[in-house]
Amino acid sequence: MSTFLNDSPVFGPVKSRRLGVSLGVNLMPATGKICTFDCLYCENGLNAQRRTPDGYNDAQTVLDALEARLRKMAGEGVLPDVITFAGNGEPTASPAFPEAIRGAVRLRDELAPSAKIAVLSNGTRAGVPEVHDALMLVDDNILKLDTVDADYIALLDRPVGAYDVERQVEAFTSFGGHVIVQTIFLTGSVDGVSVDNTGEKYVGPWLEALRRIGPEAVTIYTVARETPVAGLSKAAPEVLDAIAERVRALGIRCTVSY
Repeated sequence: MSTFLNDSPVFGPVKSRRLGVSLGVNLMPATGKICTFDCLYCENGLNAQRRTPDGYNDAQTVLDALEARLRKMAGEGVLPDVITFAGNGEPTASPAFPEAIRGAVRLRDELAPSAKIAVLSNGTRAGVPEVHDALMLVDDNILKLDTVDADYIALLDRPVGAYDVERQVEAFTSFGGHVIVQTIFLTGSVDGVSVDNTGEKYVGPWLEALRRIGPEAVTIYTVARETPVAGLSKAAPEVLDAIAERVRALGIRCTVSY
């Protein structure tokens, strides 16, 4: 299946389904993927397919590129709605992440004061103190929680190293509401094993976790393009809408991308 890598250290701007005109910041190299998950649906491909000898970008390289791009966009009269830390893998795993966030906030305030700063993260390092502090500085702290079922996470998200769902929920809760939970819902099967997480077995406990976390918002979505592993399918719009209504019944804002 077709996948792609993003330019580095800055890519776009791109039109995001959820964020508007997004200027991407990529702490990972352009030559491959570095991630603490190995999701079956990742648009960047599987980790084994995207190995690279190159390491993370340092903070100064990232900030110099971001400043140059923002000045160029300002000269063209088109600034981004959001500056998004994402790219080819997990941004918070980079040692440069805290410094890069602090620098991006300064550049945003100077050059694009109306833009938000967002982080798209799988949440695996959300409990690390310096990462937690940096995430508290951004406008949209978007952390992934596809389910609270450990077996399902092992099947779909495939964490690299130890992953404890309860510790993740606790880490998300520690933001005191300054977190947006992002969840993918899908159907289909891989190697004869169902990957459908739209049923009550998964949705009910996930809703209870949301109640504990108390996020400012939840965003749910489904696969939008080809995936690196065959067999994954979109969740139906009416199914996503029904799940979203259950989130809203908890008093939590919820957006849906089909």
